[in-house]
Amino acid sequence: MQDYSGNEQVLEATRRWLEKVVIELNLCPFAVSPWRQGRIRFRVSDASHPQQLAQDLADELQGLAASDRAECETTLLIHPRVLKDFLDYNDFLEVADRLLEALGLEGTIQVASFHPHYQFADSQADDPANCTNRSPYPMLHLLRESSIEAATATMAHPEAIYERNIETMRNLGMAGWRDLF
Repeated sequence: MQDYSGNEQVLEATRRWLEKVVIELNLCPFAVSPWRQGRIRFRVSDASHPQQLAQDLADELQGLAASDRAECETTLLIHPRVLKDFLDYNDFLEVADRLLEALGLEGTIQVASFHPHYQFADSQADDPANCTNRSPYPMLHLLRESSIEAATATMAHPEAIYERNIETMRNLGMAGWRDLF
């Protein structure tokens, strides 16, 4: 596992995506504060096999659970060398769920999924809605459930975020998506 010192291209692309897509397009209204306050931990996994990634994920889940929320709100575990195929990546999400359960973190931390080829079930690959979960590299976003609850408690209709994001991406279109980068 590496931190900021290695994989600078991976980290720079991920930071740019976070700023240009997640924050500037307001896909996650809760991301601005932790971003500005430096409370997003970026980790790049050197894993080249799913079992290695599972170990890195377990380490990061435990690390986030043990960390002070004032220091680290959330973690992006980026894994550019493994699970490049979206279907393989999607299957790995079951491993992530089992890890949460095995570590006793179910209900404490959740894992959100992002992948360069993300595709919602029953959608076409070129549907811009898929871009709500597309990232420059495969990654697992580890979120504290308490943070999600606190953030959504102040919103009238938090479930509308998902629908608004789809509308935003469809209005942007695939050409607009490519222009972001």
